Amino acid sequence: MPSTVAESLIFRDMFGTPAMREVFSDERLVHQFLAVEAALARAEGAVGVIPAQAAQAISSAAAAMTIDFARLRHETEIVGYPIVGVVNQLAEAAGDAGGYVHWGATTQDIMDTATILQTREALDLVARDLLEVQSILVSLSQRYRDTAMAGRTHLQQALPVTFGYKAAIWLSTIDRHIERIDQLRHRVLLAQLGGAAGTLASLGEQGFAVQSAFCRELNLAQPVATWHVARDGLAEVVAFLGLVTGSLAKIATDVILLTSTEFAELSEPFVKGRGSSSTMPQKRNPISSELIVACAKRVRQHVALMLDAMVQDLERATGPWHAEWIAIPESFIMTAGALAQAKFMLGGLIVDADRMRSNLEISRGLIVAEAVMMAAAPKLGRQHAHEVVYEACRVAATDQRSLAEVLATMPVMVEALGGMEGIDRACNPANYIGLAPQMVDRVVAGRG
Repeated sequence: MPSTVAESLIFRDMFGTPAMREVFSDERLVHQFLAVEAALARAEGAVGVIPAQAAQAISSAAAAMTIDFARLRHETEIVGYPIVGVVNQLAEAAGDAGGYVHWGATTQDIMDTATILQTREALDLVARDLLEVQSILVSLSQRYRDTAMAGRTHLQQALPVTFGYKAAIWLSTIDRHIERIDQLRHRVLLAQLGGAAGTLASLGEQGFAVQSAFCRELNLAQPVATWHVARDGLAEVVAFLGLVTGSLAKIATDVILLTSTEFAELSEPFVKGRGSSSTMPQKRNPISSELIVACAKRVRQHVALMLDAMVQDLERATGPWHAEWIAIPESFIMTAGALAQAKFMLGGLIVDADRMRSNLEISRGLIVAEAVMMAAAPKLGRQHAHEVVYEACRVAATDQRSLAEVLATMPVMVEALGGMEGIDRACNPANYIGLAPQMVDRVVAGRG
C-alpha cells in the first residue's frame, strides 16, 4: 500500500502527475533495464563481440518477456541491486543465447544508462510544462502591461509598478529555465558503459567500438570517459529542478501574499469547495500556491542530497550512488506536481485591477513621495527636495492627510511643482510606473 505523498492514492496528484510517475514507475524502470541490455547485445553483435544470432535472441527476449517482480524483489534484497535479478530472468528468456546477456558490462552501466533514459523522458515532460507556463505568463504580462499596482519592498508599499511588470519578471525566470534545459541535455544525456572499474577492459580493443554502437542504439551521447564516480551531470539535473521549483515557489509566494484579505488583489481560480475550511465557510485558501511551495521545499532538500552524493570514493562509490535512487525520481515527480499546480493556478488567476488601484491610495499619496521629490529636485536640488518632502510625509502620516493636501500648504513645493496641477500630477501613482510597461515589452519580445 502506498505510504508517501508521491504514491499515495489520496495525495499523489497534488504532488505529482500520472505522466511523471509513469516515467519512474517500477515497470518503466525495468523496461529501461531490459532496453539497455538489449541495446548492449545488439551493439556487441554488430561489432562481432558476441554472435549476431545471440544478440537478436537477447533483443527479442527483452522485448517479449514478462518480469517476475516478486522474484526480482527477493533477489534485489539479497544482492543489493536489481540488475543481477533482471539478468537472470533475461538470460532464461533468451534460451541458448542467455550466456551472452550482460556481456562485459557491470551493474552500474545498466542502471546509470537506464536512469539517463528516464531523465530524458522526464526532461521532455518538464520542458513541455515550462512552455505552457511561459505561454500563460506571456498572456498575463501583456494583458496587465499597464495595470498599476503597489510595488512592495520589505512587505511595505514602496513605489507603483504594474501587474504586467510583475508577471514579466516571473516570465523571465521561466524563459531562462527553458534555455537551461536545452543547454544541459548535451552534458547529461550520456550513456554509461565502462565495465567493472570503468576501463572497458572486459571488451578489450573493441571497447570503444562497442560503446559507440551502444550509444547509437539508445540515441545517447558517448562519454569521453566513464562517469561511474563523476556525478556532476545528474547533480546538475536535480539542481536545475531546484531552480525551476524555486522560481515557481517565488511566484506562488507572491500569489499567496496578494490573495490575503488585506491585499485581495489576486485570487486562485474558483472551483467550488477548493481551498475551503472545515470550520470557516468564508475561507478560500490558495491551495495550488501552497502545494507549489511545499514541492519546492522538498526538491531543494534533494539538491543538497545530490551535491552530497557527488563525493564518491575511488572508482566505485560505497553509498552515495544509492542516495540518487531516492533523490532523482522524487525530484522529478515533485517538479511535475509544482508545474501542474502552476499551470492551473496561473491559467485561471483572477486579477482584481480595481482593488490594486484602491490599494495604491491607502497611503494617501506617500507611495509616490519619491516621484514628488524627483519632480521638485530640478528647482530645489535633490537633497533640499528630499528634506522638504520628508517633512511633508511626516505631517501627512501624523495628521492622517493626503500628501497632496500637505504639499498644497507649502509654497516652496507649490512653486517647485508648477502649481496645484503639478502637485496632482506628481501625486498620481499611475504617472510613476517608470519603464515597467516597456520592460514587459522587452521580456515578451526577447523570449525564445
